[in-house]
Amino acid sequence: MKPAEHVAAFGTTDGELRVGGMPLTRLAARVGSTPFFAYDRAQLDARVERLRAALPQRVELSFAMKANPMPAIVQHLARRVDRIDVASGLEMQAALDTEIRPERVSFAGPGKTPAEIRQAVAAGIIVEIESTTELRRVLAAGDDLGMTPRVAIRVNPDFAVKGSGMRMGGGPQQFGIDAEQVPDVLREYAGSGMDLLGFHVFAGSQNLNAEIIAEAQRRTVDLVTDLAAGLAGPLRYLNLGGGFGIPYTERDRPLDLDAVAASLHNLVDGQIAQRFPEASPVIELGRYLVGESGVYVTRVVDRKVSRGKTFLVVDGGMHHQLAASGNFGQAIRRNYPLVVGNRADAAGDQGVNVVGCLCTPLDLLGDDVELPPADIDDLIVIFQAGAYGLTASPTAFLGHPVPAEVLV
Repeated sequence: MKPAEHVAAFGTTDGELRVGGMPLTRLAARVGSTPFFAYDRAQLDARVERLRAALPQRVELSFAMKANPMPAIVQHLARRVDRIDVASGLEMQAALDTEIRPERVSFAGPGKTPAEIRQAVAAGIIVEIESTTELRRVLAAGDDLGMTPRVAIRVNPDFAVKGSGMRMGGGPQQFGIDAEQVPDVLREYAGSGMDLLGFHVFAGSQNLNAEIIAEAQRRTVDLVTDLAAGLAGPLRYLNLGGGFGIPYTERDRPLDLDAVAASLHNLVDGQIAQRFPEASPVIELGRYLVGESGVYVTRVVDRKVSRGKTFLVVDGGMHHQLAASGNFGQAIRRNYPLVVGNRADAAGDQGVNVVGCLCTPLDLLGDDVELPPADIDDLIVIFQAGAYGLTASPTAFLGHPVPAEVLV
C-alpha cells in the first residue's frame, strides 16, 4: 500500500493528517512534545467489527497483548474481544486488571519462570505448555496451592507455513511440544491432577496470503483431530493461532480476510462442529488488531545536504520504532509508509533520507523517500506503527527520553 492510501484511511483537515479525528499539529500540541505514538480508537473498533462480520459467530477473538501492551489499548480491547493472550508476568497482571475473566486469559511463550507459573495457576488462567519441564512446574504449583491447574498444550506442528514473516512452527522450535511427542506426553501425564482443556497451534506470523493461512488452519484442525484422541475428556479449547498480516511496504497487498473467513466457515461448520462440539475455536491476533491503528510522529530537527543527498534528521528513531528501521526481522530493508504529516496531501517531489538521532547508520527510517519539501519543525509520520513499536524497540540506547503514547 502507498502512503496516500494510509493518509486516506486516517483522513485530513486542511492538508494535515488526522488521528482520532484531530488535526496532527493540534494533537502534537496536546501531547506536548515529540516523538510520540498515537493510536486511533475508531480504527481499533472498525477492525474488530470487520472481523466479527467476516468470521464465523462461533469463533472467539483473542488479543495477543505482546503486539501492544499500552494499558489504554488493553483496556479498550478487553471490552471488545473474547480473550487475551499474555507472554509474561507483567502482561498477565495487565490482563487480570481488565474485565476479561481470568479463565479467558491464556499464558503462552517459552521460558516461563516458576514464579510466573505459580502466579498463573493461582489466578486460574490457562497455562499453554511449551515443554514437559513447564508441565511438571505447573503440576507442582497446583499441588502446592491446592488447586487444579487449567492447561493447554502448545503444539509445534509437523508442518511449516510458507510466507510468514516469522515462522513459529515446523522443524526444531523453542515453541511448543513437537506434535509427534504429544501422544506420549498425554499418556504419561494422564490423571496427574490438571484440567487439560485442549491445544494451541501457532505456525507463523505476518502472513498476507489468504490461501496459505486457510491451508494452515485446515492442517491444524486435522492435527488436533488426531491428537484429541489421546484426551481423557472432550476437547474444550482449540486455539488455531492467527498470523494475519498487515501491509508494511508499497509492494504488500492487504490480506483477503473474506477468503480466510470463507474457508474458516467450512471448517467450523464441518469438521470442528462434528468432532469438537464443546470447543469454541479461538483466533489469536495481535498485529492485525492494532497495527494499522497507530502512527509514530517525530519532528525534523535538522536538514542537511551531504554530497548531493538530503537528510532530514528527526528527534525520534529506531530506539522507539525499531521495525521501521528494518532491524526487527526484515530480510531486505524496505520503507514503511511515511509522510510529512502537516502537509499530508502534498505530492512528493524529491528523494530524501529520513534518519534518527542515534549514533549509528542503522537509524534509518526512510531511505530515498519521495516527500514534499520539508524543513525543521515539520512532522514526519510513520504509519503501521500500532504493533511491535515502542515495547519492541531499544528505548534505553543512548539515553533519549521515552516517547509518549496516546489513544485518541
